Amino acid sequence: MTMRRTRRTRRSVRSVGMLAVAAVAAFSLTACQGDDKDDASAPEKSASSAASPSAGKGGAEGGTEGGGSQTPAGAKSDAPAAKESSGTSDSAGTDAPDSTEKLADGSTAEIYKLGDTHYKAKIVNDGDVLGEMETNGEDAAMDANGMFVLLAMDGKIYSWMGNSDTGPGTFVLEGDWQAEVSKIGDGHFRAEISGHDGVVATLETKNGNADGVYANGIPIVLTAMGEISSQK
Repeated sequence: MTMRRTRRTRRSVRSVGMLAVAAVAAFSLTACQGDDKDDASAPEKSASSAASPSAGKGGAEGGTEGGGSQTPAGAKSDAPAAKESSGTSDSAGTDAPDSTEKLADGSTAEIYKLGDTHYKAKIVNDGDVLGEMETNGEDAAMDANGMFVLLAMDGKIYSWMGNSDTGPGTFVLEGDWQAEVSKIGDGHFRAEISGHDGVVATLETKNGNADGVYANGIPIVLTAMGEISSQK
């Protein structure tokens, strides 16, 4: 009887031991599965965080998350390219002149029509631009190293050399015009052009630039040095 009880006790101890081992194994398996789930979820959160800036840009540009975030980037790169293309295709500075005129000193005037009474002239010699003048509601004048140039509002250009007087003073011009020249300051002169009916025009040099007028077929120029000249 004693021996049988001992065997039963050993069997009970062995059963308890096996149950304990099984419980530990089950607990370890559960822990591993939990770790695997955590590891699997981590990349998903990282991917979501990385995608959020693109999603924000996509929302601002009206796109969608993922592939939609690439569309606004393409749209932005297209806009500057169009502007650059438009800028480089501007040929205003390379257009052929509407007319050319040989000037008194041998240079050439290239004349461009920009609008009604609006003309531009480039004074060119051997391919070099020596100066530019532009009418915009009034005649334009230039003192080109002793050559007087007047561009009228109808696009015609006149040039001559000599036949000048230096003010201040009163001088008789071509066409029976009279000029009363007064000095305002350094490089600053004023001339009143008068005829039988009184003063018809007032010329004034400013910032070292000449001034002029086309008076009934007579071009008149006043320079910043106080010289006044006319041509018949």
